[in-house]
Amino acid sequence: MLQGIRVKNFALIEELEVTFSEGLNILTGETGAGKSILLGSIQTALGAKTSKDLIRAGAEYAYIELLFEDCSDAVLLELSKRDISVDGRSVLISRKITQTGKSVSRINGENVTLSLVKTISSLLLEIHGQQENHTLLQCERHLLLVDRFATEKTAPPRRKVKEAFARHRTLLSELTKAKEEEQGITRDTSYMEFALREIKEAEYKKGEYEKTEEAYEKLSHAKAISEGISLALSSISDGGRDTADEKITAAVKALHKVSVYDPAVAEFSERLSEISSYLSDFSREVSTYLESFSDFEEEYARVSERLSLFHQLMSKYGKTMEDVLAYGEELSEKLDRYADFDSYLRKKQEEEEMARKELLTLAKELSAIRKKAAEELTEKVSRALSELNFLQVKFMVKFSETEPHENGMDAAEFMIATNPGEALKPLVQVASGGELSRIMLALKSVFADKDEIPTLLFDEIDTGISGRTAQLVSEKLCEIAKSRQILCITHLPQIAAMADTHFSIEKTTDGERTVTSLKKLSEEEMTKELARMLGGVDITEAVLENAREMKELAKKQKA
Repeated sequence: MLQGIRVKNFALIEELEVTFSEGLNILTGETGAGKSILLGSIQTALGAKTSKDLIRAGAEYAYIELLFEDCSDAVLLELSKRDISVDGRSVLISRKITQTGKSVSRINGENVTLSLVKTISSLLLEIHGQQENHTLLQCERHLLLVDRFATEKTAPPRRKVKEAFARHRTLLSELTKAKEEEQGITRDTSYMEFALREIKEAEYKKGEYEKTEEAYEKLSHAKAISEGISLALSSISDGGRDTADEKITAAVKALHKVSVYDPAVAEFSERLSEISSYLSDFSREVSTYLESFSDFEEEYARVSERLSLFHQLMSKYGKTMEDVLAYGEELSEKLDRYADFDSYLRKKQEEEEMARKELLTLAKELSAIRKKAAEELTEKVSRALSELNFLQVKFMVKFSETEPHENGMDAAEFMIATNPGEALKPLVQVASGGELSRIMLALKSVFADKDEIPTLLFDEIDTGISGRTAQLVSEKLCEIAKSRQILCITHLPQIAAMADTHFSIEKTTDGERTVTSLKKLSEEEMTKELARMLGGVDITEAVLENAREMKELAKKQKA
């Protein structure tokens, strides 16, 4: 339940802090006292659009804080999913609006998005005002209300229908795509066969492109390589007298002659002999390598042609040769399918038809459950409407069949006749503002045992009603308040008299500033407020006595 609210610097509210009780909390006040401002502050805290214009003149920011106690497991689960800590079962939602127009929302002190605030608040509090009443005129809401009424029975088949619809939609998309493919098969087949033949004839092997590129780079410089190696060999050994080989051989002989005189010279001679041997081996290896360039022009032409083929294939079929091969495999699979495309198409049609039959079967089962639930809903709503002074009212849920969708194949519309002798007509064509408020209240009383939302806020529930109807509305609010916390903003003494807790909204001014405040009334103050609502400006003893009597009758009614 909503334990309390704290508001600071919001519109005409300078600072306000109030604690609500269980049961029926009534809020009253003169026209223009600021009841809509209080409601607006609650809506703002719960994620409504806002602007810096809502900040009280002269203040730097506006701040609203709502404290909810004894929150449900569903609320705690949603918060735990997002790693938001909870102290017991309390949830504190706050919002701060700055002069920049920006706002910061928090849950239990942690910054959160407005989307999360709306998700959590939808499990904590439900607001019913003229705007919410108008949602009753939206036919798409009517089917949702039927499902909500019988949620235990409709939820499982609705899940099955949603899954079946998704399966059918996927298969229908595949069938549509297959039919589009069929139209271009002849043209596409010729192209694919040509492309696949090109790819296969290349006989490409994994990694060949990189090796061919490397060979091409080498062969592109074959002449320069050959000339450089030849010059090196001629300097080392070509049979002449000034070659490195000849000079080293002569040096080895010279050292060998004198090595007998000094062991150190013998070591020099041995090391130089090793160099001579290494140089000979080197010359042979380089000569063999040089021979590989003897017909490089032919090899260069072959490698160039091969690399050109790869580039040509990549320009058509993929960024890399691996992409080209993958494309070839895809073409091969398509051609195999096209070879027996009639069979493939027939299979897709059969799968789509079976999925549609399954969807229709499940949708019809769901429809039957809904229609049976609608009979019970009709009976309960009719009874509730009668209790709200709709004489000889007729109410029913009219179903019509639609194309299957993820929620079945039903469209539902509330039909009503509010006066004897009238034919049933769509709700949108019949109900006035006051009637809509009572119809909403009737629905809420029917759903009271089914909804898990602990707090309901009614604004302008008394629009267009008076007398006995107002009394019946007050009794219905009192009935709902036995299982839910209710906050009700009202102008009618009949409703205010039923209050478990009564608050007065007042607007005062010192000539320079205007302030809206909220005060919890004592028993005596409740009576005086009822007298004000009954008598207007002049509150006589008779009016006060009337107010006391109303309060006593209300207590007996609640008892």
